[in-house]
Amino acid sequence: MARIAKEDVCIVIPTLNEEDAIGEVIDGFLKQGYRNILVIDGRSTDKTREIAEKKGAKVVIQKGKGKGNAVKEAFEIVNSPVVVLIDGDGTYLPEDVEKLIKVIEEGYDHAVGNRLENFERGAFTKLNLLGNKIINFMFRLAYGVDLKDILSGYRALTKNLYKNVELEKPGFEVETELTVETIAKGYKIKEVPVTYRKRGGKTKLNPIKDGIRIGIAIYDLLKKYSPGRYFYFLGISMIFVGIVMGIYVVRDWFRHITHYLMAILTALLIISGLQVIIFGTITDLLYRSNVELKREINELKEVVSNGNPRKVERKGN
Repeated sequence: MARIAKEDVCIVIPTLNEEDAIGEVIDGFLKQGYRNILVIDGRSTDKTREIAEKKGAKVVIQKGKGKGNAVKEAFEIVNSPVVVLIDGDGTYLPEDVEKLIKVIEEGYDHAVGNRLENFERGAFTKLNLLGNKIINFMFRLAYGVDLKDILSGYRALTKNLYKNVELEKPGFEVETELTVETIAKGYKIKEVPVTYRKRGGKTKLNPIKDGIRIGIAIYDLLKKYSPGRYFYFLGISMIFVGIVMGIYVVRDWFRHITHYLMAILTALLIISGLQVIIFGTITDLLYRSNVELKREINELKEVVSNGNPRKVERKGN
């Protein structure tokens, strides 16, 4: 893609009671020449909207609740060639937007700001940092894509991508959903290190409750977008249970205690588990072929639109 003009970028900032930081965030983008700024507010009870409007941002009150709904509604409103998502709490540096834009200029559809390579002391609690690492590990294991910070709120997306994602999760699962949608639909995604600062106020994310929701979302989306791996986990679980039961049956058999029904169930679990894994392998091959086809279609669309095919990143796919 050719160099992206600043007027072709819309900065989208979902907010909820961010009066302490929203002005600084908007000023940071204005200083760099980004004038198209949309604040989509979740009915703040403080002066967030007033401050944003005074700074020159367009302010829209979201209809639904939660960050996921805010992002979904913003994507429906915006029509810019590139959208940049950033939190309004001041934890991200507006200057780092150039790193994200550069990734889009290189030919990627989705740029993600990786916080975990460069964060200030105190920016994460030990529990939050541990939760992030666990969730990212789960994602890499489930989807086989080498991304280190899928929960980052600092992202850049092309219009072709953000107009085609199907967002269903209402809350903080939205970052995970955006990442999975990108991969599943054959678009290119790349991370770039960004600075992450300590938040001034209280975070709205509950590390345990929201962490569980995000973990469930990763597994739930797996059934929809990567069914082959879903069947792998299911089959391995069945075999594991069968082996445990088998050990129990064999141990009692040496004690001259027989468990006929349990022995039959053990055999069925192991055999069924193997069959599920085989079915998962076939499904995974079909899924990968489908993703590759979508990627080629996206590249063809890019060639037709501006004669500049995007670079393909095949790592992890």
